Amino acid sequence: MPKNIDQFNIVIKGVGGQGLITLLQIIAEAALSEGYSVRTSELHGLSQRGGSVEVHIRFGKKIYSPIVAQGKADLILGLEMQEGLRGAPFSNKKTKFLINKQINSIALGKSFSEKELLSIFKKFTGNITLVPASDICRAKLGTDVVSGIYLISLAVSKKLVPLKSASVLKAIKKIIPAKYLELNLKTFNLAKS
Repeated sequence: MPKNIDQFNIVIKGVGGQGLITLLQIIAEAALSEGYSVRTSELHGLSQRGGSVEVHIRFGKKIYSPIVAQGKADLILGLEMQEGLRGAPFSNKKTKFLINKQINSIALGKSFSEKELLSIFKKFTGNITLVPASDICRAKLGTDVVSGIYLISLAVSKKLVPLKSASVLKAIKKIIPAKYLELNLKTFNLAKS
């Protein structure tokens, strides 16, 4: 049976094509395997590659709503810096931010520099960890398509998410198709090292 976690709320922000739904499924499966009640929700631009995407994962003793209320997130996981910033309304003083140090250009919009984005982040949180996940994955694995797996594996190993590493690994093995499993397992291990 689960530990004494009444609820844990995660908002993952990114763009279409970054694997947010896969991350949602992995976290949900890991939480279910540990005996938690789990609710998830997929929001915004899911069918549009490159469009803004947001997913919510809530787990704990008894969870009824799939949506993380504003100001109630425990973790904001940003697969891109500008999208991670869009998670701000869900944050409070205790919310931790784990953000991929990557900036995608915005079609017909102004892209901010890393310095500008950090300045904005620091106005509402001191709990931000920037990780060059895309760069690390490209350098070590030859692709950045697995940067989301890297981030969630890192979040678990750094205890930013109250799930066991073994549960997440088991969920990866269950959710990821066989032809991509080896790459994702390497990513999981890379994030733990």
